[in-house]
Amino acid sequence: MKKIIPFCLLLCLSFAGWAQTKYSNEFLSLGIGARGLSMANTMCAISDDVTSAYWNPAGLARMDKRYQLSLMHAEYFAGIAKYDYAGIGYKIDDRSSVALSYIRFGVDNIMNTTELIDAQGNLDYDRISYFSASDNALLMSYAYAFQKVEGLALGANAKIIYRNIGKFAYAWGFGLDFGLQYHRKGWQAGAFLRDGTSTFNAWSYRLTDEMAEAFERTGNELPSNGLELTVPALILSGAKQVDFGKGFNATFALGLDCTFDGKRNNLIRTKVMSMDPHFGMEFAYKKIVALRAGIGNFQQEPDFDGKRRTTLQINLGLGVCIKNVVTIDYAFTDIGDLSIAQYSHIFSLKVAIDNFKKQNKND
Repeated sequence: MKKIIPFCLLLCLSFAGWAQTKYSNEFLSLGIGARGLSMANTMCAISDDVTSAYWNPAGLARMDKRYQLSLMHAEYFAGIAKYDYAGIGYKIDDRSSVALSYIRFGVDNIMNTTELIDAQGNLDYDRISYFSASDNALLMSYAYAFQKVEGLALGANAKIIYRNIGKFAYAWGFGLDFGLQYHRKGWQAGAFLRDGTSTFNAWSYRLTDEMAEAFERTGNELPSNGLELTVPALILSGAKQVDFGKGFNATFALGLDCTFDGKRNNLIRTKVMSMDPHFGMEFAYKKIVALRAGIGNFQQEPDFDGKRRTTLQINLGLGVCIKNVVTIDYAFTDIGDLSIAQYSHIFSLKVAIDNFKKQNKND
C-alpha cells in the first residue's frame, strides 16, 4: 500500500546514516550570546564570562563575579528553527571556575504522515502526528589561571551530544575541547581546540515496516546504525584593548577558524586545511554601554559566468549593563546567509552577582 512520507524526514534519515567528518555537529559552530555574534565570533581571546564555556573555556578563569547566568533565544528560517542557550558559571576562587551550559537547535511540530492513509486506502487527517528533530549539547567546563605565569589560563570542556529525529532515529556523542588564553598589557591571545579528542556520535534507528518500504520505493538507501565523527578544529584569536581615558575604551579582535576535514568554500583553503578569518570591534564606555561590529563568513562564490566573487557578512550589536549586574546584549546578524530573511534580531541576557544576599555587618 502506498504511504506518504514527509520529504524532510527522508532527507534527515538519509544523511544521518552516513559516517561523516565534514559539517558534523555544525550547530555547535553557530555561536552563542549576542555579544559574540555581533562581533563575528571573534571571542576566543577576549571572552571573560560564563559564555566562555562555548568560545574558549579558559576565559572562565577571568569571571569578575562569583555567580553568572546567561540566556539566549533565537529563531531562524522564519521561526521554523529554534536556537536556545543557557549557561551558569561559578567562580571557585581567584584562580579557578566551573560552568554548565546547554545548547539546543531544533525544528518542532514536523508533520508525520506515515499513517495518513488507513488500511482501506482512505485519507484520515486525524492520523497525522508530529515530531521534533533537534540537536542538543551539554557542556561541563573547568578553567584555571596560573599563578607563576600571570595572565595565562587553561580550560577544558567535556560535552555530551544528543541528537534525535523524533522516535525514528537518535544519537549519543561525547567529546573534549581544550582552550588557552594569555593576557598582557592590553594584548590578548587565545587558542581553542574544538573536538580535540574528536567527537563521536553513535546513531541508532527505529524504522517501521512502512518507512522501510517508502525508502526502498523512493530509491533511498536504508539507514543502518553507524558512527559519525567530528574531527578537531583549531580556533586562533588575537585582540588589543585600547584605553582612551575618561572611561572610554575599544577592543579590536581578529579570529581564524582552521578546519582539517577537507577543502571548504572559505577565503583561505588548501588540501590540508581551510581557514575562515573574522574581524570584530567593540567601543565601550566603562561597563555601561558598548557598540559592536564584526565582519566574517568570507566565501568565494561562483557567478553565472564562472567567475568567483568574494562575499562577506556584516554584523552589528549593542550592549547595555545595568548596575554591573544585568547585561542585555543585542545583535543584528545572520546564520551564515542560510535563511530567507537574511538578518535576525537576537537578544541575550546575563546576570552576574557575588552573593545572593547581603551579609550582616555583625557577622
